[in-house]
Amino acid sequence: MHLLTQRAHRRPISRVAAVAAGALVLGLAGYAAPAGASPAASPSKTDQPPGAVLGKPAPGTPQLVNNTGRHNLNRITQMVQCGDTMYAVGIFNTIVQGGTDYARTNIFSFQADAPYTITSWAPQVNGTINTITFNAGDCDDAYIGGNFTSVNGTTVKNIAEIDTVVGDVVPTFGTSTAGGQVETMLAVDGHILVGGYFQWINGSHADPFMASVDPVTGKDDGFLHLAISGHYDYCDDKGKCTQGENSSVQLQQLSHSGNYDLVEGDFTSVAGLQREQIFMLDLTTDPATVTPWTSSQWDGSDPNQPYQCVPVEAWYIRAAAWSPDDSTIYIGDTGNHPNNLGTFIPRSGLCDAVASFPATLGPVSDNWIEYSGCDSYYSIAADDGAVYAAGHPRWVDNSDGCDNLGSGGIKDFGLQGLDPSSGNVDLKTSGQPVYTMSRANASNMLITTAGLWIGSSNRFGSQSCGLTSGHSGICFLPYPTP
Repeated sequence: MHLLTQRAHRRPISRVAAVAAGALVLGLAGYAAPAGASPAASPSKTDQPPGAVLGKPAPGTPQLVNNTGRHNLNRITQMVQCGDTMYAVGIFNTIVQGGTDYARTNIFSFQADAPYTITSWAPQVNGTINTITFNAGDCDDAYIGGNFTSVNGTTVKNIAEIDTVVGDVVPTFGTSTAGGQVETMLAVDGHILVGGYFQWINGSHADPFMASVDPVTGKDDGFLHLAISGHYDYCDDKGKCTQGENSSVQLQQLSHSGNYDLVEGDFTSVAGLQREQIFMLDLTTDPATVTPWTSSQWDGSDPNQPYQCVPVEAWYIRAAAWSPDDSTIYIGDTGNHPNNLGTFIPRSGLCDAVASFPATLGPVSDNWIEYSGCDSYYSIAADDGAVYAAGHPRWVDNSDGCDNLGSGGIKDFGLQGLDPSSGNVDLKTSGQPVYTMSRANASNMLITTAGLWIGSSNRFGSQSCGLTSGHSGICFLPYPTP
């Protein structure tokens, strides 16, 4: 059984707290969403937040090769676990472990427990793989999506089902063709939910940008009919305009109950409803339906809200995660600062921030917003003890700064742990952050019962995680031993 990932796949087995009395639940009648609650004045200090992972990584995990520049980057784009094996995909041609180089082409697997031995499985995929999923815990075959045209010499296009013995293409999975790059795949209840830039998939033009396909035949099975459309194209007060590309679906996260799916991307309309950047699907209906969950803080329904960020980063909600009890949704954003407001202090809006929202099925307002001070977040994960936010931040709790450390801000690079109730950063008794890593643009995180896996790039020689070197591209923060 594979587990919950930032590009979500499955329900985690444990470490889910009981819902406290009065906690939010999906669809709770009469609930009034909190109106922009602010973080507490002072973060609490503890060397180990209860219920959270350790700040020091486990040794011996595989890593990317060292890269001292900002170009020709290698990257781990997603990790999932199936059985006792971890699967990692991205863009790379070498994986390093224990001083040994292993030739691996954009996909590999390794033992999920120490000593994290790399397996002999080495499919040859001639382009970037963005996503991987397994159907109903069946580890015999993997579904992969990205920007590629060949797997082990077999012609495919951007999507394929491959076996986990030698990596050959499973020929029964449709034509293994998507008319555009695939960004995300999620296996749930007999469907493979696929999102990306494609206009058609396996011969069907019915559901561009996001479709549901049968895990056996690869054909569109009709479970999704979302009519996704729109993209960002607007100008700032100086007349500078940005022209977005076509719509796209980038990420999705399954709720722990398995009933709901969060979807992020570049779009403005879904199923005829105004939905910008993020929406929630109800998977208990057939076909799946778009829920009423949304917010004027990002969807443009309130012209008085500073909901758009700078034109060059118009699509800014780049990550989302569910709380363990599914009552809360956390988002991670790019965007620099709100459009037309400049570097206004204190910060406002959702740009370059982490925010908490109720998961109530209706319009919502934030519980709290934490600002980095104009640095981006690309990945979010959450457990009982912390909200983990990663990207390339330099500071945290920095609402009075933009590209500088403002009043009350705290230096905290790459990875941050935030209090789920307030958004304040987790600090040690020494006053230093509990979690930190290189500014490697960490883009995906996976929580398993063992701990937190973090996938990132190797930009500028990024190797440090938890102040420990030797973790380029992959860092594993385990839970404390009972």
